[in-house]
This record gives sequence, C-alpha cells and structure tokens, in this order.
Amino acid sequence: MGNTQTHQRPIGRRITPQRAQFRRLAESADIGTVTRAQLAVLAQSLTCTGLINGTESHLLVALINTVPADSFDRSGRPIVFKSNQQLAFEIGRSVGRVSRMLSSLFDAGLITMQDSGNYKRYPIRNGDGEITDGCGIDLRILIVRYAELDGLVRQVRAEKKAADAGLRRYRGALRNARSALSAAARLSEDSLNRIGARIERLSNIVGIASKASSRVLRRATALLEWLIERMMQLPRRSAEAQETQNMTCPYGENGMHKQITTPHPFDESNHERRSAKAGSASKWAFEESLGRGRSEINQPRRLPKAMVALQDVIRAVPALKTYGFAPSSWADLTRAVPLMCRFAGISEDARARAVEQMGEQQAAVAIAVTLEKYERQEVNSPGGYLRAMTDRAAAGELHLARSVFGLAARNSMEVRH
Repeated sequence: MGNTQTHQRPIGRRITPQRAQFRRLAESADIGTVTRAQLAVLAQSLTCTGLINGTESHLLVALINTVPADSFDRSGRPIVFKSNQQLAFEIGRSVGRVSRMLSSLFDAGLITMQDSGNYKRYPIRNGDGEITDGCGIDLRILIVRYAELDGLVRQVRAEKKAADAGLRRYRGALRNARSALSAAARLSEDSLNRIGARIERLSNIVGIASKASSRVLRRATALLEWLIERMMQLPRRSAEAQETQNMTCPYGENGMHKQITTPHPFDESNHERRSAKAGSASKWAFEESLGRGRSEINQPRRLPKAMVALQDVIRAVPALKTYGFAPSSWADLTRAVPLMCRFAGISEDARARAVEQMGEQQAAVAIAVTLEKYERQEVNSPGGYLRAMTDRAAAGELHLARSVFGLAARNSMEVRH
C-alpha cells in the first residue's frame, strides 16, 4: 500500500506581504479621531472610486454599524466578531460570497482580519472586562486611511463634475457652430462648405463625446468657439494683442515687414489672394515655394539651421492657442505633435518622416508652422506641405527660423491693424 498523505487544515486566511503591511498599519491607528458615522458615510461613497463594488460597500457598512459607537472612542476597540453566516444573513448573500468579499476588502486595505485556529471570532478581555485584543474583523485600518480615502472620493467627484461640465460645453459649442454655419450669410458657398467640413471632421475626431477625455473636449470646444468667432467676423481678442505687441523680428529687412495676409480668411478667390499677396514680405522672412518634387533634390544632406526660441514659435503660431495647446517647454510641444497632425489631417507616415529627417524638436516646429498656414487657408494639403519641408530639410534648404519670424511679424501687424 502507498503512503497516505494527510492534508492539514489551513489556519486562517492566506497572509501576503501586503496584508501583513495593512495589519501593521492598523496598529498605528489613533482611535478617537474619526467617528462611526464618518466611516459609514465614507464606506457608502467608496463605490465611485472603483475600489469596491456596491455589494462590498453594503458589507462594509454593515461591519461598521455592527461595532458600538463608543468603540471608536479613545479607549475603544473597533473589532467585529460576527460569523460569516450571520453577516450573510444580514446582507442577503451566501456564506461563500461573504468570505470572498471579506478577502477583497482585506486586499483593498479597508479591513484587517485575524483568524483563530478553529475559525472562531472572539474577543480577548483584561481583568476589567475591556477588550484588549481578539480574533475578528478589525476596522482600525479605516481610521488610519480615512483622510486618504476621503480625499480620493472628493477628487473623483471633482473630476466627474469637471468632465460633465466639459461635455456640456462641447455639445453646446458644436450645436452653436452648426447653427452659426447655417446663419452665416456673408460668406461664399465654398467657404461655408469648407467650414462645415472642418466642423464635421472635428466631430469625428472627438467621436462619442461621453467617452472622450476632458483634454480632447476642451481643445475641441476652443476650436469650435474660434470657428464661430471667425464666421461671425469678430475682431481678434485683446489678449492676443498683449502677447504679440512686444515681439521683434531680427530677420526683417529694413526693420519692417509688409502685410501679405488676405482680408478674406475664408474666401479662396484667386483675385482676392492675388491682390492680398501683391505686397509680399522680404525674401528673408518666408520660405521659398515648397512645391518642388523629390527628383529635384539631389544635394547631400546637411545639418538643420539653428532653432528659434519656443516663445517665438508660440507668437508665430496662434493656432496652437486656438486648438487648446499651451506648451511651456519643448517637451510639451513635442507631445502635442500627434494631436496637431490629427487636427491638420497630416498622416502618420508624413509625421514619422519629418521626425526622422529633422528630429523631434524641429519636426514639432515644422508641424506647428504647417498647422498655422492651414488655419490661414494658405495650404490645401498639410501632409504634402510637410513632406515638401522634409525634403528641403534633407537638402539643407529649409529655413524654419525665417518662417517662424515671418509668421510672427504677420500676426503682429494684423493685430495692430
């Protein structure tokens, strides 16, 4: 006959390093600083944080209400000695379900447990009848973590409130933009079709508004409000004038630039564009035409020119503010590149080629310049424009600094006029 193996009955619940840490933390509780009512309200609110579900919250409230209120005083000991069977009867669940939920609460750091060898729960009293220890469900960990958990509940509620407000504002801005589009009588049919397509594309980018992040909703709302102002032909905001009135342009010929911006921002008439560009700026202010094909670029690759300051890029590209971007460092501008490409309709391949050829920082500037010119309706194909800039960078003929300072000069003159 083979050897008979005897399986010893496990004593108590499985102890993990995390559970052992929770037990140690519970021993440092300052009993008397939190009342039972406060803990009961907290237990009901924890479901919004995702730490526990509704049934676990019901069990936790039942445990808190089981302990007498004076157990949370200075000399008290908030330990529950009810059996799983009794708790299952009180909350209307099975004994096995209660056991599993107690383990979940233990793992979440909302209770600690000390089981005896025979799975009984009982108090240990001193000569005066006061409970000094016991095997049961200890609630002292809630006292220790009360401030942390209460702060988490408040944070989640504040984030939910802000998200709801952003959702309402976005939906209102989208409705107002479509209404303004139908009421705009001073714009040509081509301009109305172009703006309508941009509004619908923005709506498609956001997708299901209730599932979009607050950041995307804020940027989409800012863009929609800006489109409404453009359709209503409102003047530029005074804040933009304050940001650009002290801007200087070291590449300006004879210390000045001439305005070449069309006064018709949405009309694409050849006559209007020809007349607006009649007085062009200095050859040092802007890039040469980017319409050359790749076959014309046979020169060896050279290092890119020196970069401009981030503040100059922000002044030159007001579209960043329009789309809700507020970069405070080059890293912020680089992180915003994927979303800028989505707004401008630049493909992932075009962006990857620009980053590979120019580096992340200069590629971010090039994409920002492309976005600005797309906003000005000077570029019909932002992806093709960026590819042409990439090809010129490979040939060492791209002068981003001139583009940046030229755009900044134009913005400054538009604000002053």
